[in-house]
Amino acid sequence: MKKSVLILGGAGFVGFNLLKTLAEKNIYKLSLADNFSRGKMDESLSLLVEKYNIKVIKADFTIPSSFDLLDNEYDQLYMLAAVVGVNNTLERPHEVIRINTALTYNTLEWTKKAKIKKILYTSTSECYAGTIEAFGYKVPTPEEIPLCIEDIAHPRFTYAVTKMLGESGFLNYSKKVGFECTVVRYHNAFGPRMGFKHVIPHLVQRFLSNESPFKIYGHDQTRSFSFISDSVEGTILAMESEKSNGEIYHIGSSEEITIEELIKETGRLMNYNGEYENAPTYPGSVSRRCPDITKAETQLGFKPKVNWKEGLKKTVKWYEEFYKTGVESFEKGFEVPNN
Repeated sequence: MKKSVLILGGAGFVGFNLLKTLAEKNIYKLSLADNFSRGKMDESLSLLVEKYNIKVIKADFTIPSSFDLLDNEYDQLYMLAAVVGVNNTLERPHEVIRINTALTYNTLEWTKKAKIKKILYTSTSECYAGTIEAFGYKVPTPEEIPLCIEDIAHPRFTYAVTKMLGESGFLNYSKKVGFECTVVRYHNAFGPRMGFKHVIPHLVQRFLSNESPFKIYGHDQTRSFSFISDSVEGTILAMESEKSNGEIYHIGSSEEITIEELIKETGRLMNYNGEYENAPTYPGSVSRRCPDITKAETQLGFKPKVNWKEGLKKTVKWYEEFYKTGVESFEKGFEVPNN
């Protein structure tokens, strides 16, 4: 019998790719729940839903009664639903707090009456960014790092605060309610169809607009980028492994690169021959971020397969083709950090 799986937040970037990968395995009975806040189902998602007979539940899950539309029993629940994005935290911090807190609380309360065998909660490296910045914690960074933000009043950290709440909420409810739980923290997952408020779509948009000299915001900051197929593989491994019950995993790549490297490689792919100029970065942005993935490698057998340059090439090509169509995106694109 196929495992029944619910992906809450399944229409987003990670959700879509997770849904596609699970569907192709043909061993799951899949349901997708989302409010489709970024627009209606696009063609890729519609074709996927039709091909694999995926059940779709459209509702606003910040409203408790929306959970009445779901089944009462699932083998697995992937909890991906959340508002994310630097611009969202800076422009709508109150909504980031309201939406993400409501999604977490409503889902947890629903587990009291629904029968869920295992829940995987998706978190973020932003939860520990303040620890690295304020206390110089080691990089690459393991899972046991204390969680910390630098300025509780800064809107930039509202997303991180809600994810800390989620980690604590799901891990502690699991012990009292009786479901298994695993947390994964993503580290800069990227790829085609990732939305338009992320660094790589911003770069493609700016190179196409012939910006010159090309400003490198936060040139000396470092990140590790994980291609979406690797992030999804790590997610599924964490869900399927019994060793992961009650555990937290850093999912990403341990290769640390500078933002300057990322930008100049994107420029090379887009045949840019102009000058570059260093510039400030987004407020609240950390200087370094790179995960220690030893725990996921040893306990789950996780091993990233796609090098960041290979993934970047595929991603840049997708966004170049999209922007050249002239179709308007569902999200506004690049905004200068000091704006």
